[in-house]
Amino acid sequence: MRESKKIEGRRNFIKTGFAGLTGALLAPPLAMKDKSPLNSQKKDRKFIYRTLGKTGIKLPIVSMGTYGATSVTNLALDAGIVHIDTSADYNEGNDERMFGKVFKNRPRDSFVIGTSIGMWQFRQAEQIKKAISVEKLREYIEGSLERLDMNTIDIYYLGGIRHKEIAEHEPYLKILTEYKKAGKLSFLGVTTHTNEPEIIRAATDSGVYDVVLTAYNFKKKNRDEIKEAIAYAAGKGMGIVAMKTQAGVYWDGKEKKKMINMKAALKWALQDENIHSAIPSFKNSDQLYEALSVMENLALTPQEKADLQLDQGSSSTGLFCSQCEECLPQCPANLDIPTLMRSYMYAFGYDNPAKARKTLDYLDISKVPCTDCNSCRVKCASGFDIKRKVMDIARLKDVPKEFLAG
Repeated sequence: MRESKKIEGRRNFIKTGFAGLTGALLAPPLAMKDKSPLNSQKKDRKFIYRTLGKTGIKLPIVSMGTYGATSVTNLALDAGIVHIDTSADYNEGNDERMFGKVFKNRPRDSFVIGTSIGMWQFRQAEQIKKAISVEKLREYIEGSLERLDMNTIDIYYLGGIRHKEIAEHEPYLKILTEYKKAGKLSFLGVTTHTNEPEIIRAATDSGVYDVVLTAYNFKKKNRDEIKEAIAYAAGKGMGIVAMKTQAGVYWDGKEKKKMINMKAALKWALQDENIHSAIPSFKNSDQLYEALSVMENLALTPQEKADLQLDQGSSSTGLFCSQCEECLPQCPANLDIPTLMRSYMYAFGYDNPAKARKTLDYLDISKVPCTDCNSCRVKCASGFDIKRKVMDIARLKDVPKEFLAG
């Protein structure tokens, strides 16, 4: 009886509401279907380069984030992409293994690889310290070196930092510095998409880190504060890389009828000259070449400004959660709402149900507390219907992992 209910739940999940999921699960990767000849796209392409702070590395302002985008890596490198960003957290380390194979056939000085240990899944600083000991951090670093099959990683990040205390944690800094001195890590960094201004400043003031990879886009509630922190860090010689520049991809919800102007969103972030590069992900050549085309002219046209609704703001809540955490003290069930909203965005905005499921699994939701609430008390700063979205994404836990495309 129990098993039949599970099966029925899986059927209902796939049949109702999860727009595009079956395509993501069953269709071959988009890049496999794309036959666009590289030379016709690459011809006379303009590149803008910026120096990644005190690292001295000169990069095109468009780099490549890689979750779900591994199939176009060779195409991206051939098109002029230099910097590839991945993580030990992606696909159980298999992304790193794949990149190790790709890079094996390329000169070591022709690419810059960044990777990280993920810490985003822990809400409290003490949880991180307990789960990731000094020995565990060593294991992560050695594991990345082995999977990438490299003697040196160009940029190694502590990933998903939301606590100043972790960015400054002396035992971590000691290990990272040790590996840098040994030549196994060329440069050190942190990534953050929560409490960004404080983390950026803490990393800068530590005197240990060289690079910050931060969420930064036109829909961020605290974008002005992030911009100020970025300027402070860049002024001190920090390299700055932007992520989450596409702001959830859609203006509307899972209906996905109103797509954000991707080119305009990327331009918006890169207009800040303190952003040395950005790492959008590409699932096919069209997306790759569209991103590269922003370098033809970074100025936003009147239409692009209108598309981003920069003057009037937006009444559409979309899929992007700013991770402001204002919701946390409001929920009587103590749900980790920001992480649930990130899972929702991965599933519906980025068409990446595998990443959504992995994010969801860290929360260990055996029962969704929202079912016990007649009405939701949480007032989201972004205007999300929290209960509806939580109930919606929680259904993903009933889909077998083997059905989810990575």
